[in-house]
Amino acid sequence: MSALGLSVAQAQLPDDGVQAASGSGSGSGSGFGKPQYDFAAPPASAPQPRWIRVPRAVGRLTSDDIGLVINTADPYSVEVGAFYIVARKLAPEQVLRIALPLRESLTPDEFKTFAAEVEAHFGAGTQALALAWSQPFAVGCNSITGALALGYDGALCQHSCNASRRSPYFDAATSRPYTDLILRPSMLLAARDVAGAKAMIRRGVAADASLGLRGAPPVTAFFVKTGDAARSVRAPDFPPPGLVRRFGVDVQVVTAQAIEDAKRVLLYETGRAQVDKLATLDWVPGALADHLTSFGGYLRGAAGQMSILDWIASGATASYGTVSEPCAHPQKFPHPQVLLLNYLQGATAIEAYWKSVAWPQQGVFIGEPLAAPFAAPVAASARH
Repeated sequence: MSALGLSVAQAQLPDDGVQAASGSGSGSGSGFGKPQYDFAAPPASAPQPRWIRVPRAVGRLTSDDIGLVINTADPYSVEVGAFYIVARKLAPEQVLRIALPLRESLTPDEFKTFAAEVEAHFGAGTQALALAWSQPFAVGCNSITGALALGYDGALCQHSCNASRRSPYFDAATSRPYTDLILRPSMLLAARDVAGAKAMIRRGVAADASLGLRGAPPVTAFFVKTGDAARSVRAPDFPPPGLVRRFGVDVQVVTAQAIEDAKRVLLYETGRAQVDKLATLDWVPGALADHLTSFGGYLRGAAGQMSILDWIASGATASYGTVSEPCAHPQKFPHPQVLLLNYLQGATAIEAYWKSVAWPQQGVFIGEPLAAPFAAPVAASARH
């Protein structure tokens, strides 16, 4: 996709701080490149949805490519990290144990020390990271995952609604992000508690090569439009039905407050600040889910807004949300088609999610990073 641009004339909405952005850009015909809508008066005839093209990556990340970081000051991190080592059969050199403050955010100086330890420990072969905790999830207004990959951006904290750094990993063909881009995507092994984290990890492992094969039961990807114009900014980029049915995926673009009693859910994207009926859903292992709102990535919960931990608690395997006010820039949230199409090509959850966010500085990625339900089965490595 071509370079993204967006001017940032914002208008505060009256409810809870999500803001609408209007401006112009150039690009591929999706909402991530075309001029943004005036949310106060949407155009009478929005463009019809159409499938975009995403580059084909050769290969995917495996457990040989992952590094694990454990916070020795956090009992949750120690126990979840130990479980992940066994679940993904990690070698000792793939694990870094450090002591971090047990709070929601690191200071810039604390982050600088942490990032230096990560860089010193992991070699060039470590392509991505699993962080075995639910906090710290931020560095000032940056997410900890965004800062690790792109560097800490303190200027963004003065104007968090501004455009942020474009990720070179967005919609990229590579399956070797550190080798090719000098960028390590990371994902928190975050859940409400240790039991929830272990269940999430089990779902990630169970997901591997479980879908997309002949005879596999079909699954559904839900893209939900609501009456909230700003939080529905991704709606023009929702995919049309069809095309991916050959992968066993039924795309459903619906207008609703919530999905209820759905079976075999693979993907759920919406713009609700609070998403109801999650307990009624039947998630498949490896399911992805997120909601476009201001503080979904503030993992301790923000007034009136659901934490992305609720997606994990309900049975999803990975999610994404912002830790500080992003405004309604679609570039700061997962592009629906880039996310789905990369996943269907066999990418892992960490690859599909990271490649779908153009400006991830404020967004935190959580889940089991190596879940890959559409991957072809691979032989175990000699070490495993």
